[in-house]
Amino acid sequence: DGRSQGRRMSGARRFEGRCAMITGGASGIGAATARLLAAEGARVVLADRNTGLAETVAREIGSAASTVALDVTDERSW
Repeated sequence: DGRSQGRRMSGARRFEGRCAMITGGASGIGAATARLLAAEGARVVLADRNTGLAETVAREIGSAASTVALDVTDERSW
């Protein structure tokens, strides 16, 4: 029937046309998630309180990435 049935297709752009905001996007799991989603076609916004590191990761990703200052522990920053 043409469905992948859970198998990942090589070169698939599963997130083409989608946008994701990644909290904690400057490092660790957040940065890895941002890179993966961008590689699969998504535009990503790296939200982190460490804006310098977030900007570095965004530059590495390229034009699909942008950043925003966010400290999820501080409601005023939302």
